[in-house]
Amino acid sequence: MEKETNIATQLLKQLIAQTSFSKTEENAAAVFRNFLTKNAIPFQTQLNNTWATNKFYDKSKPTILLNSHIDTVKPNPNWTLNPFEPQEIDGKIYGLGSNDAGGSLVALSSTFLHFYALENLSFNIILLASAEEEISGKNGIESLSSITDNCEFAIIGEPTEMAAAVSERGLMVLDGKIIGKAGHAAREEGINAIYLAQKDIHFFETFEFEKTNPFLGKIKMSLTQINSGTHHNVVPSLCEYVVDIRMIPEYNFEEIIDLIQPQINGKIVARSMRLKPSILPTDHYFHSILSQLNIKSFGSSTLSDQALLNIASVKIGPGKSERSHSADEFIYKNEIGEGIEIYTKILHQLNQYFEQKATI
Repeated sequence: MEKETNIATQLLKQLIAQTSFSKTEENAAAVFRNFLTKNAIPFQTQLNNTWATNKFYDKSKPTILLNSHIDTVKPNPNWTLNPFEPQEIDGKIYGLGSNDAGGSLVALSSTFLHFYALENLSFNIILLASAEEEISGKNGIESLSSITDNCEFAIIGEPTEMAAAVSERGLMVLDGKIIGKAGHAAREEGINAIYLAQKDIHFFETFEFEKTNPFLGKIKMSLTQINSGTHHNVVPSLCEYVVDIRMIPEYNFEEIIDLIQPQINGKIVARSMRLKPSILPTDHYFHSILSQLNIKSFGSSTLSDQALLNIASVKIGPGKSERSHSADEFIYKNEIGEGIEIYTKILHQLNQYFEQKATI
């Protein structure tokens, strides 16, 4: 895998050298498209998203989606290196987006090259470099549902140390509002909205949902913002708060709201119901492939583009989640090589699976 690793590493360095914040990924998209062009691979684009199919794409065959993202967060102020200057030191490749998720993207891309021109594959491959993942933007993978919905299965590249996230938390943010009645603080007047909020605060701190997930555990609720009052001598008539809820697949968004609302004083409204939790069904064939390759399964608390897909998927890639968004972010070169090797083995196993399925 040395040649493939070197190709992937060179592409990663080119990507690091570009500013590629969410919604402004044009330069990184251009680098990725140039990579495909140099390898004589036709591609399609939509805004800052780019995708390509294997050479012998056949509509009658199932399609596997290989996806990772080209956008990054902005560098935090604690960087000691230039985040846009790729540096290879002691086997580490430093640079913004190297770990999240450049390493996954280039490993998937190198794997795609390996399978691109194989004529007798039992499945199709789509390689997708998507935009706006870091902000779950609507111009990223969600805008390509006409393509992704027709895929059989998706492999999402994110730093997981090449373990497979077969379940992932979703996210729902609630805005709560409690209405009291204004009055003068020196007199027995008004209905204090802050006092009314005490019931809600206690609820979000202590309530536990009945269902749990075998990989993710229970739903996590955190009251993360609260605002009330205008003057020291006025009983506040309004208290507003924000609740961060990390979902599990056992509940849908509407169920959560229906369970919470009767037990609090405030009126809650969900900002969005887009970021769904996901789980790979226990009877899905990909579990057997993970078992055959001795790949560990786990549940992920961090969001990815899995949340915006309507098909079965796993999240797996080189690098460590803890390095994401950190100062002096890096990935080991040998982690990229390992990623290519495992991705390649996975696709070979998928090829065998679909070959056997076609004969039944």
